[in-house]
Amino acid sequence: MKYFHEQIEAKWQQYWAENQTFAASNNSEKPKYYVLDMFPYPSGAGLHVGHPLGYIASDIVARFKRHKGFNVLHPQGYDSFGLPAEQYAIQTGQHPDTTTKENIARYREQLDKIGFSFDWSREVRTSNADYYKHTQWIFIQLFNSWYNKNTDKAEDIATLITLFSNEGNAKVNAVCDDNIASFSATEWNAFSSEEQQKILLQYRLTYLAETEVNWCPALGTVLANDEIVNGVSERGGHPVIRKKMTQWSMRISAYAERLLQGLETIDWSESIKESQRNWIGKSVGASVDFKLKDSDKLISVFTTRPDTIFGVTFMTLAPEHELVSQITTPEQKAAVEAYVEATAKRSERERMADVKTISGVFTGAFAEHPFTKEPIPVWIGDYVLAGYGTGAVMAVPCGDERDYAFANFFRGTHGMPEIKNIFNQDISEAAYGEKGGFELVNSDFLNGLGYKDGTKKIIEELEKIGQGKGKTNYRLRDAVFSRQRYWGEPFPVYYVNGLPQMIDAKHLPIVLPEVEKYLPTEDGQPPLGNATTWAWDSVNCLVVGNDLIDNKTIFPLELNTMPGWAGSSWYWMRYMDAHNENEFASADALKYWENVDLYIGGSEHATGHLLYSRFWNKFLKDRGYAPTEEPFKKLINQGMILGMSAFVYRLSKFNQIVPKNIFDEILPINNKKAFVIEIDENNKYVYKDKDVKPEDVLMQAIHVDVNLVNSSNELDIELFKKSRPEFKNTTFVLDNGLVYNPEITPVTLNNENTYTVHREVEKMSKSKYNVVNPDDICNDYGADTLRLYEMFLGPLEQAKPWNTAGITGVSGFLKKLWRLYFDDNTGLNVTNDGPTADMYKSLHKTIKKVTEDIENFSFNTSVSQFMICVNELAQMKCNHRAILEPLAILVSPYAPHIAEELWSQLGHEGSVSTVAFPICEEKYLVESEKEYPVSFNGKMRFTIKLPLDLTVPQIQEIVMADERTIKQLDGRTPNKVIIVPGKVINLVG
Repeated sequence: MKYFHEQIEAKWQQYWAENQTFAASNNSEKPKYYVLDMFPYPSGAGLHVGHPLGYIASDIVARFKRHKGFNVLHPQGYDSFGLPAEQYAIQTGQHPDTTTKENIARYREQLDKIGFSFDWSREVRTSNADYYKHTQWIFIQLFNSWYNKNTDKAEDIATLITLFSNEGNAKVNAVCDDNIASFSATEWNAFSSEEQQKILLQYRLTYLAETEVNWCPALGTVLANDEIVNGVSERGGHPVIRKKMTQWSMRISAYAERLLQGLETIDWSESIKESQRNWIGKSVGASVDFKLKDSDKLISVFTTRPDTIFGVTFMTLAPEHELVSQITTPEQKAAVEAYVEATAKRSERERMADVKTISGVFTGAFAEHPFTKEPIPVWIGDYVLAGYGTGAVMAVPCGDERDYAFANFFRGTHGMPEIKNIFNQDISEAAYGEKGGFELVNSDFLNGLGYKDGTKKIIEELEKIGQGKGKTNYRLRDAVFSRQRYWGEPFPVYYVNGLPQMIDAKHLPIVLPEVEKYLPTEDGQPPLGNATTWAWDSVNCLVVGNDLIDNKTIFPLELNTMPGWAGSSWYWMRYMDAHNENEFASADALKYWENVDLYIGGSEHATGHLLYSRFWNKFLKDRGYAPTEEPFKKLINQGMILGMSAFVYRLSKFNQIVPKNIFDEILPINNKKAFVIEIDENNKYVYKDKDVKPEDVLMQAIHVDVNLVNSSNELDIELFKKSRPEFKNTTFVLDNGLVYNPEITPVTLNNENTYTVHREVEKMSKSKYNVVNPDDICNDYGADTLRLYEMFLGPLEQAKPWNTAGITGVSGFLKKLWRLYFDDNTGLNVTNDGPTADMYKSLHKTIKKVTEDIENFSFNTSVSQFMICVNELAQMKCNHRAILEPLAILVSPYAPHIAEELWSQLGHEGSVSTVAFPICEEKYLVESEKEYPVSFNGKMRFTIKLPLDLTVPQIQEIVMADERTIKQLDGRTPNKVIIVPGKVINLVG
């Protein structure tokens, strides 16, 4: 009976689906274990072999935990709102929902083929109204909450209103907007409803505000910082500019300290924790107010070095700072406006990363030093960000390298005074940036003090004059929550006199309406402005056009949609109770599952999804809806499976493709002079100097589809030309120098006339033509082979290149495993005879290793151990049930299909997936023999296997009687025989 993976895998995938084998229960006496993969976005490209890596690892753990007696929740769903579907809709007119459903069907087909033990009964999709109904409800809770610093948690906005009514806001200790005017209880109670609502917006955890945003004109939407790479949109590579817009924002900054402290309680990699720490960016220092000369305006700065205040030489504002346009003098207006416009075209990340470029413009304005009253010139510079701190810095060149470089770059220009040195250190060559080893000089009442004493003293003095105070600052900024696009969650918001109101929760979900166009409206409104009818099931509420009609009163609706991270910021809780129509999850389900025990996904989400999820979880915990402070106990970031890209090299000016070796020959020539490739009388290439500019001869490395390359790295040129019409008439210089182009030369393609591609390891991507489809691997070798091979490639967290050629070894291993149980001709060949000690030893050694490896997430070494075990058992001709039954269970988490079939063929009913995992019995691992090295005068001559329970005299007697010893001694008697039981034997003299 031979091993046919196609029939076996189809059979057991059908069995699992029909029997709901992996459905988890919310009512179980078993201990719970919740293992989750990061929410996938269902792209049109489908899965490549790099995508399942984390899924396979999580599936191994899920299956192992079921074997160990746990009630395992291992769900899957789709983060199905996203820009790609909307961009496709704009291009084709096809509704994003249609595209998304087609993509999901493709994903599901591929996932099922790999044999994952997902509980599909709990599948969720963020773009389904029955899901985003709850996302809208959570938004309403955020709107109706404020952050109380005294209790260090979010509370119902009603408690804040009560405080205002009874005490005013003077004693309220809240996370809120800056510069809120103080009012008494009497004043509050006298305010109109609209005035009160405006004030409350400054405290709510989600609020409307005019903020600097990353605007992508090509995509027609605002992007988060983590959606921008190298100054362009991650999706499509479009330019991004900074502009001010009124947007919904989330007050994540309220949770900055808790987000920091929570990192100490979770089992995540130190690199991810450090990424979040840096993103949150806690700094301890002081806020300082500088008065502007001849003005009643102030420039507020936050500094971690208030002790250096007497070294302030100039001030720098972010180009977007609101004061820039107000304080710029007429003489400097043109230069300032040009600089502001240029800065708007650079993303914040680009500006932060660019530490080499020095640029700035003097505004013409001067601030006043709080103590000396000396004028301080005010500049703008793009290294200062409006969203970090106050968007202004006090520049102390003697103590900061960037300020030092800035001051020296503009030294001698109008508005840049000489650098002031306040340290008893030399700064002629560089700034002195240390916090120790100095005494302050030229610093008035701070002279002679160091960093700590100076900081303490200056804060006291600033507080005395009312121009500063000690402060802890965070780089973490409130998250913009609006997107000017169609394919996203509608806000449950309407406006009354320009102020936002929440639609009553009983009307949820506010369903995304149909539109004819997915682009913004002609008057610049978001795409939802194209909707002619919104409606939902209620007697009193109906939406016509973009207006809500409530009891015959018409109100305009919010036309933005929520960002892509909204639905993924709470989805793990929905899996706990996926079919609950009334709540996002019941209290009982939340109490039982609590949070995710193991979360697996990419490290690229460190400062996006992983931070937002922690924020929402903490908020829901504060309001009594989530049972734990943190959503994910343990996080593992899987490494990438890299593609082995294939390249050809084109001289684009003349549409010629040459081999890598010729390309390398030509490249240095092209740096000096121009040339062209010509064909000689033997149909071979020659390159000649030509009267052409070198820059006109572009040499490009072109990706080619790896599926058009054979195992010898030779390109199928004709298929390449057919698949890429732009290369239809391209001339190829072959490896042997012959030129192939049927229109020009008679050269034909054969085993000698070939073109060898160049291979490089890169990220696997459709755009790089190096994608390997898992369907092909499953069809050719089987899903179990794919699963084992991906784990075998290397440690889960590390990046590793894919090499299809290596998969045959794993395929052969499974066939070898099969042959332990079956004879090709007679079928099942398993005996009930007692195994030998060596068979038990091989099995239990494997049980121990695999158990430890899974618990330590070292999956690659388990696969190696399986191979060793099967080889050993094959050599021992083991066909013993007592060995082969536990071996089938052992293999089950890694290769579930073949394990199920083996278990069934051994005569068992049902699935192997919940059978108890074998336990290692140490007694089988105890060594009974030792292979001793036998040395003569310290030189090892042979080895001898002896029982470990022999005494020293017994060992000596056996060794001295051995023929090899007699031959070595050649009649001599050794002076001394050294025997260390269990280690060495050495005959001396």
